[in-house]
Amino acid sequence: MKLCISLDLASAEENLELVKKVKDFDVWLKVGFRTYIRDGKYFLEEIKEINPNFKIFLDLKLYDIPNTMADAAEEISDLGLVDMFNVHASAGIDAMKEVMDRIKDIPNRPLVLAVTALTSFDNESFRSIYNEYITTKATQFAKDTFNAGIDGVVCSAFESIDIKKNTSNNFITLCPGIRPFGEDAGDQKRVADIPFAKENLVDFIVVGRPIYKDKNPKEVVKKILENI
Repeated sequence: MKLCISLDLASAEENLELVKKVKDFDVWLKVGFRTYIRDGKYFLEEIKEINPNFKIFLDLKLYDIPNTMADAAEEISDLGLVDMFNVHASAGIDAMKEVMDRIKDIPNRPLVLAVTALTSFDNESFRSIYNEYITTKATQFAKDTFNAGIDGVVCSAFESIDIKKNTSNNFITLCPGIRPFGEDAGDQKRVADIPFAKENLVDFIVVGRPIYKDKNPKEVVKKILENI
């Protein structure tokens, strides 16, 4: 299991200060919408300058027509700075196949994950949109993703083990909504702690607020790594 730290702070300077504090740890860093729109690829370059061994997960959740998604995937891969990015599984199997076909020959291509159900959904709010309950639809999305040749999925820890049973133990599950030591859930509906993530064979846990809102984020990261 790997720790992926969310860089969701209000400025590039604050995010980079956090990166410097954790520069000696073997962790991944998640760069999402807010940060990437504001700070762009130069921010990714600054991360690599602090520690070239940092792995970057670009969390943009691509969702569009197949050709447009493939164009974006190719541009992300060609940056040479991104180690993993994601798309939405609900864009469909054709779109996911086109993404993978477009980048398959790029040397050291990034890992690609597909979002199943956002962890801000509970069962009823998810069903009102997708007409299925989360567990059923997340597994269906995961099967489509697996068949499209994508490397894994973004899901909650509650779906992880069932998804692996229906795909492969090597199929990556990356799980946001992790509150390592029982912290407040905030706007997340389906949250889990580290022992639960372990039991459910989660490959990546994503942790943001419990790290960057603590007065000593370095110690929190150290404690998380000791527990995983």
